[in-house]
Amino acid sequence: MTVSLTWVDAFTDRPFGGNPAAVCLLEQPLPEARMQSLAFELGISETAFVVPTGTADEYDLRWFTPAVEIDLCGHATLASAHALRHHGRSDGVATLTFHTRSGALRAAFVGERIELDFPADPVEAATLPEPLVGQWAAHHVLESARTGHYAVVVLDDPELVRDYQPDLGAIAAVDAKALVVTAAGAPGSDAESASGADYVLRVFGPNVGIDEDPATGSAQCSLGPYWASALGRPSLVAHQLSARGAVLHVTPRGDRVAIAGQAVTVFAGELC
Repeated sequence: MTVSLTWVDAFTDRPFGGNPAAVCLLEQPLPEARMQSLAFELGISETAFVVPTGTADEYDLRWFTPAVEIDLCGHATLASAHALRHHGRSDGVATLTFHTRSGALRAAFVGERIELDFPADPVEAATLPEPLVGQWAAHHVLESARTGHYAVVVLDDPELVRDYQPDLGAIAAVDAKALVVTAAGAPGSDAESASGADYVLRVFGPNVGIDEDPATGSAQCSLGPYWASALGRPSLVAHQLSARGAVLHVTPRGDRVAIAGQAVTVFAGELC
């Protein structure tokens, strides 16, 4: 069966920024082994498989890293909505609903951005995992926490996040799917400018086959509520300080979090 493939860079307004996702638009599901093999072959952080449910603007959606199927992915969901619009399968007006392992997720088209509606995943204070002890001077670690998906380390300086040299072996020894390192934005930064952010982050997931994730929508389900409370701001701009860079607009709404960003198509074709 021929598979439509769209390569999308998500949470960016330019090609080769943000996080690439491969979106496979299907008419019927593929066998799980084939989906995993395709994700491995493509070799990027996530490959999304989108299948219509038979109800207008509703789709089944699954995400695979090169190594495993995952429960929640923000950038590949945003990329899926973008690809459906790019190929004319969505009118770019109606809100899309994706049925996933994490429940129903929605994507709305808001101007140049796509806004995702995801479940909040609050952080809970936790001891710094033993494999990470010593990676930062103790006085730079403001808090260590856990979520349903991540180990989280909050640092006192955004430049420490930017400059962090990850010990992937130590991170892999942490009992979590991935590690998030985060800090508040630089004092006095303008969150509306291209260079400013309310908070910054980096994400490392060697346990799921992703050494460093360029842009991570799902992490904002935790960091958005955390930083909204810490900074007293209802809406925030996050910068992911990966080599590719990414900008995410985050608005906590009770037990849900809105995560918005732009996306661009890099290429589209077919897999045989």
